[in-house]
Amino acid sequence: MKQLVMHVDMDSFFASVEQLDHEEYRGKPLIIGGLAGRGVVSTCSYEARKFGVHSAMPMGRAQQLCPQGIFIEGNYPRYAEVSKQIFAIFDRYSPVIEPLSIDEAFLDLTGMGKIMGTPLHYAKKLKAEIREKTGIVASVGIAPNKFLAKLASDLEKPDGLVIITDDKIRQVLDPLPVGRIWGVGRRMNEQLANLGIRTIGDLYRADPHHLCQQVGENMARHLHQLAAGIDHRVVAPRERAKSIGKEMTFTEDLQCSEDAERVLLDLSCKVGWRLRKAGEKARTIQLKLRLSSGFKTFTRSRTLPEATCYDEQIYHTVLDLFHELQLFRGIRLLGVSTAGFDDGRELSLFQDEAKKDNLYAAIDKIRAKFGEGGITKAQLLCKDKQK
Repeated sequence: MKQLVMHVDMDSFFASVEQLDHEEYRGKPLIIGGLAGRGVVSTCSYEARKFGVHSAMPMGRAQQLCPQGIFIEGNYPRYAEVSKQIFAIFDRYSPVIEPLSIDEAFLDLTGMGKIMGTPLHYAKKLKAEIREKTGIVASVGIAPNKFLAKLASDLEKPDGLVIITDDKIRQVLDPLPVGRIWGVGRRMNEQLANLGIRTIGDLYRADPHHLCQQVGENMARHLHQLAAGIDHRVVAPRERAKSIGKEMTFTEDLQCSEDAERVLLDLSCKVGWRLRKAGEKARTIQLKLRLSSGFKTFTRSRTLPEATCYDEQIYHTVLDLFHELQLFRGIRLLGVSTAGFDDGRELSLFQDEAKKDNLYAAIDKIRAKFGEGGITKAQLLCKDKQK
C-alpha cells in the first residue's frame, strides 16, 4: 500500500498563543526569549520576521533590528496547555501520530482514502478545526513520505497547505536551495557550493561517484536519496523511553579529576537536551565509570526529590557521585544516564522554573539547528579527548 504522510506545523506557535491571549500584541512585532544577560530569541511573530529577526538570534541583535518590538520571556505552561489541545485533535484524524515537538507532528494517512475523501479536503478540515478550537493557525504538507511532507508544510507559511504528488516531486524540489535537505547545515552547504551544487536539482543531477569522494559514502547516499525525493522511514509513535543517557570512551585514559569533571559537564548538557527533546523529566540520575585496569565498572545513582531536565542539576548530581567514588585516574569511560521519569510531564508553574524552561527552550533551538555542539559551556571549549 502506497504511503501517504501529513506534516502539521503550527505557525510561529509561541507568538501565536501570546497574540491570541493578549490583544495588545496582535499585528505587532513580538519577540519571545531570554531577556537577561546573553539571552537568545526562542521564537517571534511574523511581524517581527519582517525586520530580520529569527529564532536562535542573540536578543541584543533582535533589539537592534527591531527596537519597536515587544519583548517577553513567554508562558511555557500555557503553550503546553494549547499543545495538548492540538494533539487531541490530531488523535481524531489519524491512528498513527509521530510528535516532533510541542507544535508539530507527522500523521499517517496511509489507507485512509475512504475515510478522508480527498487529502485536500481532509487537510482543510483539520486546519479549520485547529483554528476553531484553539485559535491557532497551522500549515500542512501532504506527500508520499516524511521528508517531502515536512518540506511541503514549510513552502507556503503562514497558513500553508501544499500537497506534493509523485508527478510534482521534481517540479517542487529542483529549484529549492540545497539547504532545505535534512543534514545540510552551514558547513555542508558551503562544501556543496564549492562543488557547484546550490539547488536540490543540482544535487539530484550530481555525479554520485564524485559526490561520494567529496562527502563520504554514507552522506552521499543520504543526500542523493533525499534529492530524489526518496525517504523510506515510516510514521511511528515514539514510545516513552525507560532511560535517557550518554557515555564516552576515551582513546587516552583520564588521569585527573578536572578532565573528568569537564567530560561530565559535557555529558550532562547532552543528556539534559535529550530529556527536553523527549518531553521528559527524570528523578534518578546515574553515573557510570569504567577503569582501564581490568575494565572494572562502577555505577552510582541518586534519586532526586523532584524530577528535572536541567543541565546544571544533572551535572551537580553526577559530580557529587563522582567525588564520592574517589576514582580520579585511569578512567576509560564515563557515562551519565537518567531514569524514573515523572508521569506529570508538565512545565512548572513557578516563575523561576518557567524562566529556566524559557532559557533552555532558546538553547535547544540553537542545538536543534546546529546539533549538540551548537552551543556549549565555556569550560568545554578546549581540546576533546573523547573517541
